[in-house]
Amino acid sequence: MNQPPRRPPAKASSPRPAAKKSTPAPAPATAKPAPLQPLSEAEMERLQDLLDALPAPLEPLDISMLDGYLVGVLLQPKPVPPHEWLPHVLDSEGRALPAGLETREIQTLAKRRLQQLNRAIVERQWFDPWVFELEEDADPSEVLLPWVAGFALATELFPALMRLDAAQLLEPLAALYRHLDPDDLEDADELLEEIETLEPPADLEEAVESLVAACLMLADVSRPQAEAPARAKPPARRGPPPRGRY
Repeated sequence: MNQPPRRPPAKASSPRPAAKKSTPAPAPATAKPAPLQPLSEAEMERLQDLLDALPAPLEPLDISMLDGYLVGVLLQPKPVPPHEWLPHVLDSEGRALPAGLETREIQTLAKRRLQQLNRAIVERQWFDPWVFELEEDADPSEVLLPWVAGFALATELFPALMRLDAAQLLEPLAALYRHLDPDDLEDADELLEEIETLEPPADLEEAVESLVAACLMLADVSRPQAEAPARAKPPARRGPPPRGRY
């Protein structure tokens, strides 16, 4: 993993004679945002372990579902404050937590991932979705199902995205929701018809590329920009470490 650039040590400044007349200093150049450090595999494992350890009856998201959920939150036309989206990370139904339950580390890691995804969406750049790899011959939709289910949860809880221009949403939503069971798409005849026109992805890599492209298309609808930046080509995919229960 690339390490963040290190700032060189500050040098001691040499004494300067007093100036007779002050001259205005040049305006500083606009600094580019510092690169965000992605969560390491160890941190991703830690996040999943912390979510798994939450007591019943809480039903926390796993980190693949969490990742899709965060993208669904970020694609809303207006920002969703943390106090609204965080409870559903810890429990999909948003139930009150037991008294004294410590969740700060989960919140910190989830917010870091949110910031990384937000940077990618703002800049219309590739992001690497957290999806668990199954057997080599696993159906791509089976692999992507938890991620898309998390996205769908966000759009159910925060429906502002789905209230935008239906014609503009149709193609990207079809590319995402084709990985769900058609029985879960009730009263969505137009969406189901659009899904039927799509060729199934040849493999997981193609399915992931289609998923990310669909999210960026939705961003063009819900978070439009005056000038669309160039989109980077997808790099090699990196997802969460394999987990036996998937």
